[in-house]
Amino acid sequence: MMKALVFEKGGLDNLKVRDVEKPMVSSHDVLIKIKIAGVNPVDRFVVELTREVRPIPHIPGSEFAGVVDEVGDHVTDLKKGERVIVYNRVFDDTCDMCLSKSEMLCRTGGIRGVITNGGFAEYTTVPERNAFKIPEEVSWEVAASLPVSALTPYHALMEAGLKAYETLAVFGASGNTGSFAIQFGRKFGAKVIAVSRKNWIRDFGADDVLAYQDVIGRIKEITLGKMADVVLNSLGSEMWLTALDVTGLKGRLVFFGVLTGSKVDLALDRIYAKQIKIIGTTGGTRKELQELIGISTSLNVRVWKKFKLEDGAKALKALSDYERDGRILLEI
Repeated sequence: MMKALVFEKGGLDNLKVRDVEKPMVSSHDVLIKIKIAGVNPVDRFVVELTREVRPIPHIPGSEFAGVVDEVGDHVTDLKKGERVIVYNRVFDDTCDMCLSKSEMLCRTGGIRGVITNGGFAEYTTVPERNAFKIPEEVSWEVAASLPVSALTPYHALMEAGLKAYETLAVFGASGNTGSFAIQFGRKFGAKVIAVSRKNWIRDFGADDVLAYQDVIGRIKEITLGKMADVVLNSLGSEMWLTALDVTGLKGRLVFFGVLTGSKVDLALDRIYAKQIKIIGTTGGTRKELQELIGISTSLNVRVWKKFKLEDGAKALKALSDYERDGRILLEI
């Protein structure tokens, strides 16, 4: 038996720690003793909405890291005691999306912790192909942030084709994904403008930190009227028109996430007049996750609070806390 956060019907108050069966290890799987898990909006949506969630009763948790505890008899590259993170996409490895190295778009797949049980538990099993070794010198806090919080903006910036000496504007810069987007922007050689009310984000490599209220005028001033080459918006509808306004000629507006809503005024005139490319992205590839592991010792994460497993509902509620000032993690 093991302890896990479980719910049977929607609502954070229905998320409780229970004793459940420890998962069995099949031939190509690894059993992971989970050390730490990231808390993300997708986890809250899973618990509150329960749409397309399976199985029920359900264990949420889409981002986590731990130690290999047992391996199946056909596992070749992992052994007990190794530190690993988990690529959080379920994929069949046979559809056209998988064969083109876009596993996150697998036609029969989905997100671990949504269409499978997740990592808000003491143990979980995953296929060997989903588990990636991490260096000993990488902190658990950074490790637990690589599969979602880091991979999502990394993939977005790769899709947007951010180049050295371009200007990147990041909306939601102090959020889970935003602080990593800033770090990647600097590594790509871009000038990075963070749009946030939190000045500490400058420590992650932002050249300028701007308040939402005067962002259009300030970006125009900073860029001498050119505006941003790439704009990343992880917030949703609330910042949509502003994000369009700060995107320059032939710029790329890349987005993911609907924290502030999913319905927008598309503003066609603003798009075609500046020949803007609008790019939607989700997750990332296994290859990109490997690339992140390769630079993981140079990445940083700001942790606001850590919760114990039994306080999982409080951790998910804290995502919407106005005072939140960094990542929320579950120590398991």
